[in-house]
Amino acid sequence: MQGIKVENSKLKGIVKVPPSKSMAHRAIICAALGGGVSIVENIDYSDDINATIDGMVALGAYIEKDGDRLTITGAFNKDNKRNAVRTIDCNESGSTLRFLVPVSLLFDGMTKFVGRGNLGKRPLDTYYNIFKNQGISYSTVEGKLSLKIKGILSSGEFTLPGNISSQFITGLLFTLPLLEGDSKIIISTELESKGYIDLTLSCMRDFGISIENNDYREFIIKGNQRYVSRNYRVEGDYSQGAFYLCAGALGSEVEIKDLRLDSLQGDKEVIEILERMGAKFNCGANLSCKTQNELVSTLIDGSQCPDIIPVISLVAALSKGRTEIINAGRLRIKECDRLRAIVTELNKLGAKIEEKEEGLVIHGVQELEGGVEVWSWKDHRIAMTLAIAATRCKKPIIIKDYDCVAKSYPRFFEDYKMLGGAIYEWSMGE
Repeated sequence: MQGIKVENSKLKGIVKVPPSKSMAHRAIICAALGGGVSIVENIDYSDDINATIDGMVALGAYIEKDGDRLTITGAFNKDNKRNAVRTIDCNESGSTLRFLVPVSLLFDGMTKFVGRGNLGKRPLDTYYNIFKNQGISYSTVEGKLSLKIKGILSSGEFTLPGNISSQFITGLLFTLPLLEGDSKIIISTELESKGYIDLTLSCMRDFGISIENNDYREFIIKGNQRYVSRNYRVEGDYSQGAFYLCAGALGSEVEIKDLRLDSLQGDKEVIEILERMGAKFNCGANLSCKTQNELVSTLIDGSQCPDIIPVISLVAALSKGRTEIINAGRLRIKECDRLRAIVTELNKLGAKIEEKEEGLVIHGVQELEGGVEVWSWKDHRIAMTLAIAATRCKKPIIIKDYDCVAKSYPRFFEDYKMLGGAIYEWSMGE
């Protein structure tokens, strides 16, 4: 088991956050569903993004890496070849899995999806119901991800509840415009994570696909459309920038490059939440956050920004009063049960957090004690949250399984050290 010792030290300096993982997934898929050649720039080769790249290659795209640039020849290019039977290894990427399941049904042959970690526990019933309705052949293995699919998706009406992962809706949005007939996606309840749907529609529009959005209640999709090849640059990632913005709210001085204030990313909500808690932002050439007075509690709705909840919980744990986080139940089926992980690990450090079925109740303390071993739960966002927590611990902490940050931000600890973070390799034994 790998460990890292992190001592109390404030972070200071300028950092370029990785490109948006959400937008990179989408841009790679849109480019790879074309028939021509696209250039997608500002790519960070995290485990999740590599899974999507490899997945689209398995489906017939040709993708060449050159530094942070991808040259993508779309899967519908007449010269491209694909195997009649192919395997897509999603690793631990829920986005890769849920985006590419319907996409794979654009092509003849059989596709097998495999993965590891908690991915096999993530529900896919939404797709299974579609398979049954359309007579698409599939088989699964209980308890792990081993999904085989064979068939071609047909256009039509698809009714989905709004409280499922938006990844299902995005997967269908990618696919349906390429079918011969027109389609409609009907959302039967209030749609959560609208921001992620906005990202999908924006990226598809950039690649020439038009979809009518009727107030997130239904999506009207004309068939026989084609993705248009183009050059595209991926913007910086607010879900990663949130760690440094929260560090700023907790006393560090970090300027963050490459975050767009006009971004459609749902995780940009970190700015509004921190402002409610008393933080101030400098929106010059780079974005930074600081707190002049003590932070205060607030009510936080996690439905539209689940990925920033771990680090926002840390800020709440060091804010005056009682903070409640609601509508965050989906965090239980991420890379780990993030609600339980937050409570378990931050309470070890001296926080006072209560676990609820759909959220958390947090009673603020002035400082964290530290001086203990904590565990990442092999979840990248938990590992990074604990590293930011160390900047407010009286004593050093040891983070076990810290290398899971490779899932989304492989150089996180390099950047952390560059900003003045005091970190040391630590032998955990067997």
